[in-house]
Amino acid sequence: MATDTSDSLITTDVSSTETGRGKVPDETVVASSNLDVYYGTDQALEDVSIEIPEHKVTAIIGPSGCGKSTFLRCINRMNDQIPACTVDGELRFHSTDVYDEAVDPVALRRKIGMVFQKPNPFPKSIYDNVAYGLRVQGKAVTDEIVEEALRGAALWDEVSDQLEESGLELSGGQQQRLCIARAIAPDPEVILMDEPASALDPVATSKIEDLIADLADEYTVVIVTHNMQQAARISDKTAVFLTGGRLVEFDDTQKVFENPQHQRVEDYITGKFG
Repeated sequence: MATDTSDSLITTDVSSTETGRGKVPDETVVASSNLDVYYGTDQALEDVSIEIPEHKVTAIIGPSGCGKSTFLRCINRMNDQIPACTVDGELRFHSTDVYDEAVDPVALRRKIGMVFQKPNPFPKSIYDNVAYGLRVQGKAVTDEIVEEALRGAALWDEVSDQLEESGLELSGGQQQRLCIARAIAPDPEVILMDEPASALDPVATSKIEDLIADLADEYTVVIVTHNMQQAARISDKTAVFLTGGRLVEFDDTQKVFENPQHQRVEDYITGKFG
């Protein structure tokens, strides 16, 4: 295991990514306790306990098939869409057990938005894409709210004169930022991102990363990524899931990448497996 904190296990300078968010005391917004998830008889997550802090970026990394996306989808109950999926244990949003029978999954998703791996704008105008979530929730749609969401997604300056044009006409990176604008327009508390930049070119990826850092000032961001350098650049906390659906390590990003506490984590970060 690493002991010299000056010798980072990856080339990214993790210390340079620190922001003022690191000085704010952690207040837990999402927490799981002894969480197990099964798809039929196959166990995808085993005994996962974690506390995700408010207004910070938490990155979830690990090899394919380790349960990263499964955990992300548990947070806003997207796994409810899979009939064979069963969830045991506890997962709380603030003080509420999200799997309590009294919880309305639709209402939960109004508070916990999601951005998927592949940009998925609707075949509607840019304006109507942003307004969609508001209309579905019965909220008022105003030009000011649409503009604010597009500004929040760092897209307004690029599309302000083409709001009635189809969102499908935008570039891949712009489409993904449009989806982020759509997610933040209803003003959620948490934004989940499942590899939001994996299908984008380096320039578009850089814009998404800059945007994620800005979003954490207003929202709690939880992002799944296969890109360890990306996790080091943009996150405050990093959770490492490894084979078997177990959470092996969760700590400040700098500590995870420069001085991991588990040999398996060091082996994964240094490319010895995964």
